[in-house]
Amino acid sequence: MSPPFRAEHLGSLLRPDELLAKRKAVVQHEADPSELPPVQNAAIQFIVQKQIELGFRCITDGEYGRHMFWGTFFPNLNGMTEIYNPPIELFRAYAPDVAAFIEEVQIPGESVICTGKISHTGESTYVDQVKYLQSLLPEERWGEIKLTVAAPNWYHLRYYEGKAYPKDVYPSDKEYFADIAKAYQVELDILYKAGLRNVQFDDPNLAYFCSEKMLKGWEEDKTNITSADDMFEAYIQLYNDCISKAPADMHFGVHLCRGNFVGSRHFSEGSYDRIATKLFQSLNVQTYYLEYDTPRAGGFEPLAYLPKNKNVILGVITSKFPKLEDKEEMKRRVYEAAEIIAKGNGETKEDALKRMGVSPQCGFASHEGGNLIDMQGMTNKLKLVREIADEIWPGEA
Repeated sequence: MSPPFRAEHLGSLLRPDELLAKRKAVVQHEADPSELPPVQNAAIQFIVQKQIELGFRCITDGEYGRHMFWGTFFPNLNGMTEIYNPPIELFRAYAPDVAAFIEEVQIPGESVICTGKISHTGESTYVDQVKYLQSLLPEERWGEIKLTVAAPNWYHLRYYEGKAYPKDVYPSDKEYFADIAKAYQVELDILYKAGLRNVQFDDPNLAYFCSEKMLKGWEEDKTNITSADDMFEAYIQLYNDCISKAPADMHFGVHLCRGNFVGSRHFSEGSYDRIATKLFQSLNVQTYYLEYDTPRAGGFEPLAYLPKNKNVILGVITSKFPKLEDKEEMKRRVYEAAEIIAKGNGETKEDALKRMGVSPQCGFASHEGGNLIDMQGMTNKLKLVREIADEIWPGEA
């Protein structure tokens, strides 16, 4: 069975207390690092079984091996260096996530910056996550494993113009992006050969281009040599270059949200209207996982630009808070979106529904600390997603 599915989730799931406690003890040198893998593996076994019991075909490891949703891809590239306590002067103060950190009187942590020529080492930091999931599932379900990966623009947008890489290494974004794309091509080749067929890029950055506040900051920043619109197009091209050499049976999706941090915090607001045409028609992914749980994401009208050969998973269920949405109201919203997609393509609502699914609007624990919701609350949300899918698309995965 091939992705996407009618009932989806966005990868990150709440971590059990035992896993969080053991990881904290290791970090604080109160436990031997060798004690962590057995606890982590047991937790992954538990959450895989939970997904199966809830009727989800899309299976992830909950991102249990990660501290943050983007994982460890960038720090392990040649030419990229993880920096601690970075100077605040590096960061675009108007980038929504950076602005939120500054507001909390913090400097963005876990930063990675280019210090030399970028290339892949040939060793994947993601592949073991895939292999462990394969060990927990029958081979006929390996194609349903979904791996969430870092957005290729993640360590570019947040830095001021000229700060993302040394000018004596890369004369411009074009050359920098070219090597980022080559590194992703190598990574995707390794993952494909390991049996992975389902990749989800997690990219709040693309949604930030919906934020009038960020766009105003961009325009006022006189160090920028590229307009916000041109930078968005450059990021689309970067994505297309990253996935350009992947085999046709490797499914790619991109998840856009407006931030999902500790305490269920979001970072930005703004509808998809101003990016919809380029996002849906120029980006060469098959599926869009879109945040749609609150008015901050705007209405469904931009979905009129979704082409007939692409899918959309509507994130109408919030992952940030435990209160359950009204199932009938959520079904009504799905049908409303289907009508808009159908009208935009000159097709029937029934045809539009064939390219749609539902999900929570984001992960439940983009940061390992998780959102303001407990394990039972998360289970209730996932059950609701499955029920909505079953009632709109009876008998389908």
